[in-house]
Amino acid sequence: MTQTLVLWSHALAALLFGGLTFWTIRATAIGLPRRPLALALGLTALWALAVAGIGGGEMVTRVFETLRNLAWLGFMVTLHRRDANDRPPLALGTVYGVVALVSLAALVLHITASVGAPDAAEPIESAVLLLRMLAAVAALVLMQALHSALNPAAGGGLRWIVTALAGLWIAEFALYCTEYLGAQPHLPSIAARGVAMIAVALAMVTALQRKGELNVQVSRAVAYQSLSLVAIGAYFALLALATSAIATIGGDNARVFQTAFVLGSTAAILTLVSNGWLRAWAKVKLAKHFFRHRYDYRAEWMRFTETLGAPDGATPLDERIVKAIADLTESPAGLLLVPDGAGLEAGASWNWDRSRLPIASESLLAEHLAATGRIIELDGVRKDSGCADAAPVPRWMLDTADAWVLVPLPHMGSLAGAILLARPLLDRALDWEDFDLLKVAGRQVASYLAEARAQEALAEAQRFDEFNRRFAFILHDIKNLVSQLTLTARNAERHADKPEFRADMIATLQDSAERMNALLARLSQHHRGRSEAPQALEVRHVIQRVTTARTRQHAISITGASNAIAHADPAGLEQLLGHLVQNAIDASATDAPIAIAIGADGLQVTIDVVDQGCGMSPAFVREKLFKPFVSSKPGGFGIGAFEARELAAAMDGRIELTSREGQGTRFRVILKAAHAADLRRERAA
Repeated sequence: MTQTLVLWSHALAALLFGGLTFWTIRATAIGLPRRPLALALGLTALWALAVAGIGGGEMVTRVFETLRNLAWLGFMVTLHRRDANDRPPLALGTVYGVVALVSLAALVLHITASVGAPDAAEPIESAVLLLRMLAAVAALVLMQALHSALNPAAGGGLRWIVTALAGLWIAEFALYCTEYLGAQPHLPSIAARGVAMIAVALAMVTALQRKGELNVQVSRAVAYQSLSLVAIGAYFALLALATSAIATIGGDNARVFQTAFVLGSTAAILTLVSNGWLRAWAKVKLAKHFFRHRYDYRAEWMRFTETLGAPDGATPLDERIVKAIADLTESPAGLLLVPDGAGLEAGASWNWDRSRLPIASESLLAEHLAATGRIIELDGVRKDSGCADAAPVPRWMLDTADAWVLVPLPHMGSLAGAILLARPLLDRALDWEDFDLLKVAGRQVASYLAEARAQEALAEAQRFDEFNRRFAFILHDIKNLVSQLTLTARNAERHADKPEFRADMIATLQDSAERMNALLARLSQHHRGRSEAPQALEVRHVIQRVTTARTRQHAISITGASNAIAHADPAGLEQLLGHLVQNAIDASATDAPIAIAIGADGLQVTIDVVDQGCGMSPAFVREKLFKPFVSSKPGGFGIGAFEARELAAAMDGRIELTSREGQGTRFRVILKAAHAADLRRERAA
């Protein structure tokens, strides 16, 4: 009964595949590669006819089976082509070639077993079954890759073809497994394969009726996955062949040798696979030799934009920008250099400890990057000190061994910054694709940076607007107080002698004073006195006026030059020092004194305000300290440091800052020095 089922199932399958062959040859528009499909269908029909007529184990049947497999593999390759002139990726072509060679090797071994010694036939046939199983598994992997590459808009006919081919390879794999485990042909399994071939033929009929459009897109990820899965399958097949050989020659210790071989080879494979350098090397070699381009631009751009567009509350934008650029070249770290006046200073970093880099502001580098927009490969500069990029690149950057590439960020004719990339695990020189991709990505992130800076400026303007509105309310209250006091003064001329009026007037004055003190508290440190032209003045006298009122609440010491004379605005300097001293008091413990040191060298006068408070982080100093309306004190308006810097600039001076978290802060006010003769002239005038 089983033999009859084998005969008739394969005969019916041969009839169906033969009819499909003639249909395909005569069809004019089936939406599929007609000739490869007709060849595969015809060879499948001949193979099924051979199984039904002379049996599945005969040499002719095996030859037709191998030709059938090769024809279907060729048809699958053509499905990856988008048009007649297009070729599938070299990686996929290589995989298909390997699978075809495995099928041919199985046929050659079968022929060898047939003509060789009978004692060697059994192990050779076992190897043949393993190779046929490997070819079937690899074909299934390629079918999965083909299915993943189908465009969502592909027609239903093409999907039916892919499904039918998957069924064909599954039936073959099931039969090979049964024969390998049973060590002999299994008639029920062969009959089941014949029924499966009928189902495959009917699925092909459905596919040809639907006339599906050919629409396949091959991604680089699918190619890598296919290569990985085929490599895994090849490893297991070789492992089976090796253990079989050990069982033949190992004698009584064969099991021990097999176990040692399996454990050792598996450990070696896992060690190699876990090596980051080896993975990077393999990826670079595959991209170089199997693909037309180094990068999968669609995947890289999607990852790039996803990194930049992370939701609010995640990693800061500056750090995301560095990571996005570094990911393109698989660089493990990066540093953002941002404009600082005429030079570049360190900004955000990703996986790079800035404290280990001796970074200094470099105006020459900023000018060079802004003028050329050229990506600088630092290894080339290290090798050729006479190149055009050698002079602008700072020495600390060349001395940092991990520094690899410097990518400028141009935007609208100016330099928005630059990104220093660390050397990747697999060191290599940049090629034209790297330069083009980094140039485009640099312009893109520069626009992100510029937009972020514009948003910050807009937010700052909005805060000023909010402050102006708040100040308008305060002015309105002051106007009411002035009106009330004016009315009291007028009435005093007529009723000053009445006790009741005097009591009411005192109450009004007290209420007005309280309200004005409240307004001053609301203004906090925003009140600014009348600005005067810079003049020669004795610095110590101004400092004493500032500290006199504050020594009651905190210990303050004054040291240094007692006769230092500077060019400054008296009111402005007093207000500036008031801000700095008050900030020092607020940041210090009650028992930690504030030190004010005066220095003079004939050209400049320095005033140091030193506290032993909590200190500030470099990020806070760089990003928040001198920005208005940003304060770390509860209820503070964040104007003190901002106004102090503006006052110093108005007097042609500047403020320098040194701060360490947990150790304290030193503010240094630097002013132009004056002479005693200048002071005498000022007093005489």
